[in-house]
Amino acid sequence: MREFPPGGLHYLQVQESGNEVDRRFGSGWISGMLSVTFAGLGYGGVLCLLFPWLLTTPDARPLYPLALVRGLIHAFLVAGFGLGVLSVLLRRRDPKAGLTGILLSVAAALVGGAGVPVGAMREAPAYLGLDWFLLNLLLLAVVFVPLERLAPLRPAQIIFRPGWQTDLGYFAVSHLAVQVLVLLTLAPAVVVFGWAVRPAVQAAVAAQPLVLQLVEIVVVADLAEYAVHRLFHRVPFLWRFHRIHHSAVAMDWLAGSRLHLVDIVLTRGLSFVPLYLLGFAPPALYAYLVFVSFHAVFIHANVRWRLRPLEWLVVTPRFHHWHHALEADAVDKNFAVHLPVIDRLFGTAYFPAERWPAAYGDGGPPVPEGWLRQLVLPLRASRG
Repeated sequence: MREFPPGGLHYLQVQESGNEVDRRFGSGWISGMLSVTFAGLGYGGVLCLLFPWLLTTPDARPLYPLALVRGLIHAFLVAGFGLGVLSVLLRRRDPKAGLTGILLSVAAALVGGAGVPVGAMREAPAYLGLDWFLLNLLLLAVVFVPLERLAPLRPAQIIFRPGWQTDLGYFAVSHLAVQVLVLLTLAPAVVVFGWAVRPAVQAAVAAQPLVLQLVEIVVVADLAEYAVHRLFHRVPFLWRFHRIHHSAVAMDWLAGSRLHLVDIVLTRGLSFVPLYLLGFAPPALYAYLVFVSFHAVFIHANVRWRLRPLEWLVVTPRFHHWHHALEADAVDKNFAVHLPVIDRLFGTAYFPAERWPAAYGDGGPPVPEGWLRQLVLPLRASRG
């Protein structure tokens, strides 16, 4: 349900040029942001050690190498404190970021730092996936931040670009609430479609080679995601929620996290239904989850790679960037997440040769920044 406004590109330029914060190298802004990032990772790690029963994922707890975890926490706290001091010295008129990093590092040190004893385990009906959030943030940042600096599609786009705090909020909520989101993802399949389970079919599917199952999962999941994704664009009520994802005017590895909770639950829940009914083996499903975790981030990344040998086979950044484009011809195109052939089969592919989109966005009125504001925005529109 997107419409292309003549002023779409102008809106992007206004958004980018309207930010007057001094972010030049040597201004102390970069060191301040890195200070908060490193100190936040370290402080979060300390909290996970103190309250493992509440802040860590049960299945992952036995897998963590404790010595390595403590070493990383210590390194992050030291780096956060040192960069915070540097930022304060360079940015005396606006030292908030540096001071925040220093305070987080000191707060972590006061409760024991990296050497704090691991807290006792307790029986708890629920948990927050703080460890899942920290681990994913660290791994994805280590992989994609250097890639976006080595081969950027838009070199002028900085790492901490406008709107990154909002997208980080989405990233945090989706990982902290991992238990709730998993339950909501499984619910439609188990509760609504449990009657359709055929044990003989599931046994035959699970007996196949794991590589074949993985290929089948990619095909089945993407067909389901294509259908759900297209509905979110066609049905006005659903578009109110999916519009949040398209409100991002800058594409990078973090932009793909901007998804409304209703969008996440419906898309994941409905896409999981055929996978549940067919009964794929857990190792194949886990392999798919690893693949989709990195691929979904990669196709939003600010990288200029064309990957020509693979463009016909798998969705690449250039293919998916056109899905977010403001150009009129690109609106409501490229719904597939993994396999571009699906869009070609259903006539929704748009992939002009040798070009990337000039601007991104949903084409509508500006969406307010902030996770909570964007959470309630579709509900307000519904009441209206």
